[in-house]
Amino acid sequence: MGQSTRQVHLMGTIITLQIEAKSPEPILDELVNRLKIYDHRFSANDPSSELMAITKQAGIEPVVVNPELYKLIEFGLHYSLVPQSRLNIAIGPLVQTWRIGFTDAKLPTPEEIVTALNKTNPLDIVLDGIAHSVFLKKPGMAIDLGSLAKGYIADMLVAYLKQIDVTSAMINLGGNVLTMGPMPTHADHFWRIGIQDPAKSRGHYKKVLQIRDQSVVTSGIYERQLVVNGKKYHHILDARTGYPVVTDLASLTIIADKSLDCELWTTRLFGQPSEISIATINQTPNIEGIVIDQAGKVFISAGLE
Repeated sequence: MGQSTRQVHLMGTIITLQIEAKSPEPILDELVNRLKIYDHRFSANDPSSELMAITKQAGIEPVVVNPELYKLIEFGLHYSLVPQSRLNIAIGPLVQTWRIGFTDAKLPTPEEIVTALNKTNPLDIVLDGIAHSVFLKKPGMAIDLGSLAKGYIADMLVAYLKQIDVTSAMINLGGNVLTMGPMPTHADHFWRIGIQDPAKSRGHYKKVLQIRDQSVVTSGIYERQLVVNGKKYHHILDARTGYPVVTDLASLTIIADKSLDCELWTTRLFGQPSEISIATINQTPNIEGIVIDQAGKVFISAGLE
């Protein structure tokens, strides 16, 4: 067995792939190839992507899409319509109005916010499960899968690895980590995943988790920000107000078997008060979590403690 690691820059982040297999390099080549395909399929920022084809036909006609893309849109729409859910895959116009995290980020006018919000109703997304088509009722609407896509992609990559001669793997899609099998270099075979201290520079950890065959996803307000006249605006937007979520949270980490579940719950919960977030995690089967508030206080779910 051989161990090998590959790093690539895709999806706006540094991606790290680590596997153990008899011939790791060709497998890593295939993982990178699949990542490029997925990046083009799910991107809300590449004008030529498969997802953007739907946006271009908003208010005009339905678009038949790849089954993988259709499945994630269907999943995202279902949870966008759950009462009190903070997930909204129709949030695209609002994200593009702010552009936080990009070089052209700006503080929108109140009028621009209202205009964007009028195009973010998930009920205006029409799906056809037989044709695998997606139709956006209003011109200017745009689906954004940024809160789900990395988890979905990580799960698909590991599903592929389980079908071939791979004994262990770690997929790190930049804040989204999924592990498979034992960590080869540790006697206890657990992978160590650091939880960033939101108040310190990258690489300073508040907690270190030991996991195996699980995913860890962290969402936080401390990395992508826009500063205007001394005021900071983070990138996690509230589709109800049009502005960044008002919250006492600095970061929220979810641990689950599936990376998509981690993505779902970080999005659904971010913006809830710390105590409510951790209480919800404790009441939800098959997930655990760590909440760090802006004062630096750490809340840990019962299963992790």
